[in-house]
This record gives sequence, C-alpha cells and structure tokens, in this order.
Amino acid sequence: MTWSIRVLDPRTDPEPAGWAAFLEAQQAPLTWDYGLLCTESRPSRSPYLLTVVTDGADIVAAVLAMVCRPTSSSAPGPVDGPARWGPRWLEVQHAWLSAYPAWLFAEGLDVAARREILRRFERAACRRTGPGCLGVVYRAIPPDDAGLVSGRGRLVREINPTLVLENTFGDLDDWLASLSRNRRSSLRGQIRKIAADPGLVVRAGTARDDLDPAELAAMLRAHRETKGPVKFDQRGPVTAEYLGELVGRPDVVTTTYHDDGGRLLAFTDLLDHPVMPLHQHWAALPPGDGRPKHLYFDVVVRGVRHMIENNRKFLSLGRGVTDLKTSLGFTPSPMLGVVVPRPVTRW
Repeated sequence: MTWSIRVLDPRTDPEPAGWAAFLEAQQAPLTWDYGLLCTESRPSRSPYLLTVVTDGADIVAAVLAMVCRPTSSSAPGPVDGPARWGPRWLEVQHAWLSAYPAWLFAEGLDVAARREILRRFERAACRRTGPGCLGVVYRAIPPDDAGLVSGRGRLVREINPTLVLENTFGDLDDWLASLSRNRRSSLRGQIRKIAADPGLVVRAGTARDDLDPAELAAMLRAHRETKGPVKFDQRGPVTAEYLGELVGRPDVVTTTYHDDGGRLLAFTDLLDHPVMPLHQHWAALPPGDGRPKHLYFDVVVRGVRHMIENNRKFLSLGRGVTDLKTSLGFTPSPMLGVVVPRPVTRW
C-alpha cells in the first residue's frame, strides 16, 4: 500500500488539505470539524491527536485519539516535550460522541485495508506519543467492527450500550402509540403541562446567538458534578468557548428553558446529521432550585419530532440511564472496548 500517515495536533498543526471535502463525503458528524477539534482540545487535560491517512493527494482515513495520563490535574495536557517520557496512553474516542467510533474510512476501503490502516495508526500514534506510551484503548466500538481491532494480545470487553431509536413513524403520535400505556399517558400529560406553564419559556433553534456560553458551561459543569465522577473518564470539561462555537452552528439545535424572570433552568443541544442526529449535552438545575420536573422528557419528545419531521433514519441519546431510554422506545446498541498494550502494537 502507498498510504502516507501523518499524526497531527489540531491545536498547532494546520488543517490538512481536503479535510472538509473528506468529512462531507463520509457524512461525518459535525464534531469532526477541524476548528471544533482545535477548540475542544486546546484546554483539555487529554488533548486530541488526529491521524490522517492519504493515498496520493486524497484523504482515505482518519482516526481520533486522546492523549491520556495518570493525573488528576485539569491543566491542559502536553503532547510533545519531556512529557513523552512519562506514562500515558491513547484512547480512541470522540470525547462527547459515544454513538460513533472515532474513525472515518473512505467508501472504497475493504475490511483488510481498514484493519491494516488501524495497525499503522497504532504504531504511528504511539511513536508520536513517546517512549512512555503504554498502548491504545479503543472505546465505543460496534461489535460488527470488532474484527478491525481485535486479535492476539488484545483485550476485548463489552461496555455500556448506546441507545438508538429507529425512525419507523409517520408522526409523533405514532411514536407515542408504540410506547407502553403508562409511559404514553405520562408523556402526553407532561407535554400538556409544559405547554401550559406560564412561568416557563422554551426556545429552540439553530445558530443561537442569544445565549451566554459561560452560563451554559457553568450549568453543564455543575450538572455533571451532581452525578459524581465517571470511572476511568479522562475527558476534560466542556468549555464556554467550545459551547459558544457549537450552539452558533446552523446544524446544531439548541433548546433552552428559562423561567419568566430570565433565569436559565436547563438546556440541551442536538447535533443534526443526515442519518442519525445525536443529543450531545443536557444540563439542568436540580428540581429543588425551582425548575419544573420532567424537562428531560420534553427534550426527548423534541428530538423524536426532529427525527420524524426531517426524515432522519435514527436518533441517538448516547449512553447511560438505559432503563429510562428503553422505556421511551430506544434500543440498546452493544458497544465494545478494546485494550491494546504497547508491545502488541508492534506485532
């Protein structure tokens, strides 16, 4: 094969030629945008490395990995310099996009080519990460793709599934009719209650420029703190700068809930996609702080309506709270994690 492989730091390296066209051809989720990768990675304790594979002048594959290290520090993580000699590892994941594996392949690449590209990625990215690199961890791999990264010396384990709803509905009532009687009744009541609440102001739209990104980031941070730490989570916080760029995009639907005094009660963003939109962020004040209960269910209703009205094939709610999401008709899609120790990457 005549592939050329480059391992880029989006914070410092320029966008590779043809990147936008490659993303469009692959119908890549919007968070692969190079500017967003840079903004997300810049303050992160686990910054991204983007491995780009070209065949001549054409990009044919890309793999995104976080450079992780055993520290509790929230300071921006180094990629180069003396840190290359300390213990660290690569996590192949898109930090807040659990419904998709963190790689993209051109349509013409067969399974053997994709597997070989991932082996070459492992070797190149580990070299860039340094002598202290312990290996590679693949997160959120669909079982159908497990053969690309499994093999001798590679540890494969099932992880929490992602929750996906297939669009088989003519309208919102069709979806409601597919749910249990109790869930259907409670959702209809909540929809009526939210619509009739004079103290609740709901706004939804794309390219929002009426929001304070710092306020959104603070609410998201506080919301996550109430849930407690996530085991083995090396992701950094979502910053105001990143949220400001995200909610200002024309392909992101941001829904906000304020009281009649203008206080932000909750917000969510839906990343649109021609096949599977995904709810990325959700945050709210605790119910004891004066926000109405059940706003999350309104978020789901709005997402399902978006899927149906825009003729999308699926809707993803990401991972977590599986029982709740299955009661709303979402199906758990199994996901695997694969650990590849550094010596194995050389085989």
